[in-house]
Amino acid sequence: MSYETAADHVSFQTIRSASTPELLRSARLEEQLSLFGRFSSTKIEEWNRNAGELQDAVMSQAAILCQRQLIEEGFGSPPAAYAFVAYGSAGRNEQTLWSDQDNGLIIGKGDGPEVKAYFDRFGVRLSQLLEQAGYPPCPGNVMTSNPLWRKSTEDWIRQLESWREQLGWEQVRYLMIAADMRHISGDSKLTGELRRTTHEIFEQDSGPEGNLAAAVLRNTIRHKAALNVLGQVITEQTGDHAGDFDVKYGLYLPLVNAVRYLAVEYGISASSTQERLARLIKLEVAPYRWLESCQNAFYTALRFRSMTSYLEEDGTLSETGYLPQSMLKQKEIRRELREALGTVKLMYRTLQRQQRYAERKWL
Repeated sequence: MSYETAADHVSFQTIRSASTPELLRSARLEEQLSLFGRFSSTKIEEWNRNAGELQDAVMSQAAILCQRQLIEEGFGSPPAAYAFVAYGSAGRNEQTLWSDQDNGLIIGKGDGPEVKAYFDRFGVRLSQLLEQAGYPPCPGNVMTSNPLWRKSTEDWIRQLESWREQLGWEQVRYLMIAADMRHISGDSKLTGELRRTTHEIFEQDSGPEGNLAAAVLRNTIRHKAALNVLGQVITEQTGDHAGDFDVKYGLYLPLVNAVRYLAVEYGISASSTQERLARLIKLEVAPYRWLESCQNAFYTALRFRSMTSYLEEDGTLSETGYLPQSMLKQKEIRRELREALGTVKLMYRTLQRQQRYAERKWL
């Protein structure tokens, strides 16, 4: 089925008309089952886009329900403009059907403490509604319920500048989360303005000690592809997933992080891995065949992420992140996995050489 046909087939009308969190969760599960049934017959790039559109529809409707509930409870309409944004895989438009929450709020100009009080309540309520709709809380607490990710535009700028000045491990991690920001609903101008400001902050020249790209590189090379020196796939050794492969941390995130670093290094402001790779290819920052291999590895990672086992509890879907060993026994899957991991391992060798060169240069 082509992307256009699939998009027409999934109208998301039941999602957009859901009037309660329970109906929203039910509509989401119904649409997910329909989309999952087309997984094997749709190109992964197209299927991933369909999955992202579905998740966007659910998150947007959750924001609408949140606003309605606060009006019904006597708190009124939002006293200032706001933007509901996504981070993580949702920000990169790379969600699985069972992704958890990764989101935040940008609050526009408004007078008085009632603005903060309203959006404090709004942020907590929205996170609760998303959980009721089937999205597990973010393990890292990157959610609208956390004040760190719920700020006015002015406070966001001050926070980003502070992270940019410090460049510790945690601050760089936060900056990279912010780099993946994408608009979901509300005032898109707020999102656009903050994205432009974020890019300008990233581009600031602060000398060797304040080099953002170098700091991102140090964080990036901590996560390596799960392939040993003999070219064998590294699987879990113990526990419930012994013999399974951790797709998220063994393949997907090392690749995403490496591409994000290259985007920062070359001043690319795009938030999705696919767009970043396309820009890197256009800029000819490396041989085309090398970047093409990275692109193929990325599509493999996307596909394998949606093939991992998942858990369902009370209508909430959560991914285990593991490709079961029964799949690893399939010759074609083993071949694709080793090939993708080999590409990522080569990327990291290149990045490690770059870091060693940079360290010698600064001595």
